[in-house]
Amino acid sequence: MPELIFPLDSTKKFTDQRYLGHNRWHPEVPAAVHVKPGDSFRMHCREWFDGAIVNDDSADDILNAPLDTVHVLSGPVAVEGAQPGDLLVVDILDVGPIPQEDSGPLAGQGWGYTGIFAKEHGGGFLTDQFPDAYKVIWDFTGGVATSRHVPGVSFVGIVHPGLMGTAPSADLLARWNSREAALIATDPNRVPPLALPPEPSSAILGSLPDSEYARVAAEAARTAPPRENGGNQDIKNFTKGSRVFYPVFVDGANLSMGDLHFSQGDGEITFCGAIEMGGFIDLRVDLIKGGMETYGVSENAIFMPGTTDPQFSEWLAFSGTSVTLDGEQRYLDSHLSYQRACLHAIDYLTTFGWSPEQAYMILGAAPIEGRLSGVVDIPNSCSTVYLPTSIFDVDIRPSSAGPAKVDPGMGVPRSSF
Repeated sequence: MPELIFPLDSTKKFTDQRYLGHNRWHPEVPAAVHVKPGDSFRMHCREWFDGAIVNDDSADDILNAPLDTVHVLSGPVAVEGAQPGDLLVVDILDVGPIPQEDSGPLAGQGWGYTGIFAKEHGGGFLTDQFPDAYKVIWDFTGGVATSRHVPGVSFVGIVHPGLMGTAPSADLLARWNSREAALIATDPNRVPPLALPPEPSSAILGSLPDSEYARVAAEAARTAPPRENGGNQDIKNFTKGSRVFYPVFVDGANLSMGDLHFSQGDGEITFCGAIEMGGFIDLRVDLIKGGMETYGVSENAIFMPGTTDPQFSEWLAFSGTSVTLDGEQRYLDSHLSYQRACLHAIDYLTTFGWSPEQAYMILGAAPIEGRLSGVVDIPNSCSTVYLPTSIFDVDIRPSSAGPAKVDPGMGVPRSSF
């Protein structure tokens, strides 16, 4: 096992640990640990709400989730010799739930959760159809996820970090804040909001001196979206065996990570999606000096997917086009066409007995495939969502016998304002 350089004690809050991580992006957040090119090491990661979501049959904790506190990130990790303009090479050697802790109060101790935020708190990909808060608990056994809230479904997890990235430079941070503020200004009262501006309340900034806290907290970017530094990309293929190339914007690169997922469908469409958990990640780092200019990588991470995905041989796929539910034609709107494909899959699954909420949770947590299938045939884009048929206890393929019926059980816990 690689050396554990960022340990977390499951009996303590994230802010009470030996090493203090952070929950905002800023170039002045000090490195928590230091490594050299070629080093392999282990990082512990806490579930993104630091234990605020519990293993029960209520969605009140999702409804009242402390959104200003996320994401709690492990790091930063400074890499010796890294300079702006380099590419940081990150190999994911292993990733999984909290080691040797298969039961307990924290997500990652033998269980995880999928949630849907209420529309007032950001909603999800299908927030107009599912405006309330929902939660599903998943149990992990032998690498397989099952749920008392969504019976009749089981699947092998594609474990991955939802969030990993390098620190922004001061100039890059200023650009983030400027462009996102301009977007918010176009509709400042929108629900859900168009973007999340800096929020000093609940900011965790590592070992930053108290004298600098107020200024940095007022500037530091929220971690919710993906940006040029990688960040919250929620790519389910960042699995064991992946190699990621991150642009370096500050000395040391200051790599951070968190938001581990036991499994996820493409798009993480429920937003508080995937199967959220705490756990560990083993990494190896290296540098390509001057790699940003050499390879034309200035504002994005590139990666080589891992090799541990479960192998599915049969799929049932659903398509959608860029036409709204009330019949309005949109021009090559791939976001809309993927929404429509997901809604078609949800409608289909309800004919077997699952509720719409259960079907939505399946699409968020199970390893579905989402694809842009046509983006040039005006005026309709075509998106598709692929469901692996083997994850279901019943045969979901259409037949003359009609859909087999499942017992939906207690259903998905729901909470609303």
